[in-house]
Amino acid sequence: LLEPNMAITTFPTVENCASIGREKHTVVADMDGTLLRGRSSFPYFALIAFEVGGILRLLFLLLASPIAGILYYFVSESAGIQVLIFATFCGMKISDIESVARAVLPKFYATDLHPESWRVFSACGKRCVLTANPRIMVEAFLKDFLGTDLVLGTEIGTYKGRATGLVLKPGVLVGNDKAGALRKAFGENQPEIGLGDRHTDIPFMELCKEGYIVPPKPEVEAITNDKLPKPIVFHDGRLVRKPTPLMALLLILWIPIGFPLACLRIAAGSLLPMQLVYYAFWALGVRVTVKGNPPPPVKKSSGESGMDPFYFFMNPSPAYEVNFLNKLPSELTCSSGKSSHEVANYIQRVIAATLSYECTSFTRKDKYRALAGNDGTVTEKPRLKANKVMGC
Repeated sequence: LLEPNMAITTFPTVENCASIGREKHTVVADMDGTLLRGRSSFPYFALIAFEVGGILRLLFLLLASPIAGILYYFVSESAGIQVLIFATFCGMKISDIESVARAVLPKFYATDLHPESWRVFSACGKRCVLTANPRIMVEAFLKDFLGTDLVLGTEIGTYKGRATGLVLKPGVLVGNDKAGALRKAFGENQPEIGLGDRHTDIPFMELCKEGYIVPPKPEVEAITNDKLPKPIVFHDGRLVRKPTPLMALLLILWIPIGFPLACLRIAAGSLLPMQLVYYAFWALGVRVTVKGNPPPPVKKSSGESGMDPFYFFMNPSPAYEVNFLNKLPSELTCSSGKSSHEVANYIQRVIAATLSYECTSFTRKDKYRALAGNDGTVTEKPRLKANKVMGC
């Protein structure tokens, strides 16, 4: 145990790495504990488990995590990570994993970027990340938001569009396997900078011209979203905070209480007369704040679209803030000659200003590409001929 730690001390810390004049240099960095402040990848596995597989998959991952921890610290780093990969991905559709990696994980990854590592990483002309995490899980964020040119990660097995939970050769990229992946990718070309944070990163760092250690400093402030090459605009997840093991446990324990409570709150909002809804919500722990001048009473819808309101009402103490905006001036309506697009864009700008948001130039297709990886177009299936008989 002493030898790896002694070896780490032979590398200077990342604060000593110059970032000026690195435009033609190549940097190779580990992810957890290096590019990210957090050294544990459990929260990101938990996000995929919950968003794709639901609460039961999250429970399975949580039950498997003690086994993963024992293997990680007392047997091998690779074995512990393999348990997390199996518990998280086994049986999941590859398309679902890719969707969550694209639409949910970037928001959480971006709030955990290490400032010193990012200073060096962003200064280099060519950027490579070498990580034990499954490539399918991290590639979207690293390439789309950090401008990473090459992602070398653990490859997971697939069968008929679903993950098997097993890993492909050479296995989980740790230790010498990381060094092997680096040699295979770069050949005789030696990268200028290697960034790591633990003794199993030493083999690949020794293949670089310069090696720097990122010391564990959980108190260091993460970089802000505006410092990213591409800001995080979309977030399609249901969890507000990163699910640490403790938070995941509390979430699971809350479900038996939160589920019937959400049903009761939705029933109160849908079935009670409007004048009683406010008091019912107050009694059930929902706080409603109304700003502006409400319009005359209108017929209230009895249904809710989608599951988002349901998840919202599962919070212990959800809060609604309803802000009634001023009536649209007649000169800005369609009846005065404005097109529907002009009216819609104006209303969106007013709503954004009220919420302190910034409007983007994204179209509907842009939003679909960012969140779902397609332009939202549904291909019409060919219709059956009139004389085609189904069944028997």
